[in-house]
Amino acid sequence: MKQIDRSWWGIHTLDQLLSEPGTWELSNEARSAVEACHAFLLSKAAGSERAIYGVNTGFGDLAHTRVPDEQLAELQRRILISHACGVGSDVPDEVVVRMMVLKVKALAQGHSGVAPATVDRLLDLLNAGLLPVVPSQGSLGASGDLAPLAHLVLPLIGEGEVKVDGVAVPAADALAAYGWKPLELGAKEGLALINGTQLMLAYGAAALTRLERFAEAADAVAAWSLEAWHGRSDAFAEAVHAVRHQAGAIAVAQRIRTWLEGSAQMAEPRTQVQDPYSFRCVPQVHGASVDAVAAARTIIERELNAVTDNPLVFPETGEIISGGNFHGQPLALQFEAMGLAAHEWASISERRVFKLLSGRQGLPPFLALNPGLNSGYMIPQYTAASLVSQNKQLTTPAAADTIDSSNGQEDHVSMGANGALKLWRILDNAEQVLAVEAMCAAQACDLRGTAGMAPRLANLQARFRECVPFLSEDAFMQPLMLEARSWLFEGAGAELVKMR
Repeated sequence: MKQIDRSWWGIHTLDQLLSEPGTWELSNEARSAVEACHAFLLSKAAGSERAIYGVNTGFGDLAHTRVPDEQLAELQRRILISHACGVGSDVPDEVVVRMMVLKVKALAQGHSGVAPATVDRLLDLLNAGLLPVVPSQGSLGASGDLAPLAHLVLPLIGEGEVKVDGVAVPAADALAAYGWKPLELGAKEGLALINGTQLMLAYGAAALTRLERFAEAADAVAAWSLEAWHGRSDAFAEAVHAVRHQAGAIAVAQRIRTWLEGSAQMAEPRTQVQDPYSFRCVPQVHGASVDAVAAARTIIERELNAVTDNPLVFPETGEIISGGNFHGQPLALQFEAMGLAAHEWASISERRVFKLLSGRQGLPPFLALNPGLNSGYMIPQYTAASLVSQNKQLTTPAAADTIDSSNGQEDHVSMGANGALKLWRILDNAEQVLAVEAMCAAQACDLRGTAGMAPRLANLQARFRECVPFLSEDAFMQPLMLEARSWLFEGAGAELVKMR
């Protein structure tokens, strides 16, 4: 069993749990906290003369409208169906799984007031592999991710769709197949389920893991290109980076030195006094991205352990308090930094590709045998440049935008969900750019001769050649480019580039 508890989770805790086999369950402590909070809320809501937001009132600008006691269950059902307004492409399954786990993690803190049976049904869906179909667009990232989360939890009441073996089917049919009746939600439950930052957070957590993998790959490929370029190693000297004190740059320079250990080629004399910035400044550029990702990890890990719905229930003090923990601003700002970090890794990668194709340093133009008849890697560089250019457009900050909603009640929004979606696209583009660089580095090393390569890089080169061949003449490039990306980020390359 994989337990969702109230302990502090880091990104690697979440990733470890996701990678392990087995089913999910609430820990005993978490279940007790959920039960106590639910019982307290029921005691406060029963026949209350007091208006309690989301319990016996409408939502948003309708917060001042009281709802009769006999309609409170219907109120919670209607908030789900009315807020399920998402459009656009579906959220990827890996993100939906994280949304479900993180929603349960937030509810398990015991400040949301939901019934234990509601949490259990979310876990039932997760354990059965019934992933809700969640459209990606529709959240302003301020009252939480209302529309996406509404789609996430619709199946609890027999509405919406779930995926069965990857195929979308009506949730009602899936529930019936398992003998589960749709839930009737109680006080505040609908609001607790759809209020929160779990769409943003799930994307951010998954993106952070991708970025950490990207950082490893980027350093490996940069070292590979440096050897292929016949570049200089002195810019990576420990003393150079020690006097600037930037942790990211120090770490990157050390990793590049490790990749180059034992290279007879790097020990050969150089004619150039210094290399272009795309080679010489790898520690400074890669390192800045490493530092930005490290800062984002702190914020995202806080959110992994947060309660972000509204109002919040505090049984220990007898309070029910309306606040704004659903506002996505902390995440939204980090997504912009993460997107810019990924873009810069890809931007300098594309510049190294450009240099490798330039016909300098003893390499043929476009890394082609018989250039003229063959175009070599000319057009993959176009693709990389196009992706980098699109990323420049995508790094325009979504977080700088806001728009008035709910008749002015929600008058500042984070746009964190839009930031998360564009971060995902930036990462897709950046991974393909780095894969193109790997192809060019391998081609250049073969053209130069692999004898005397650094042992680590020689192993990388040999393993890469198991899936992407040396090009002695022009070939259909797209499948090779896709294979290179898969190898680098999902296949053997993803393990080879680790330095832990």
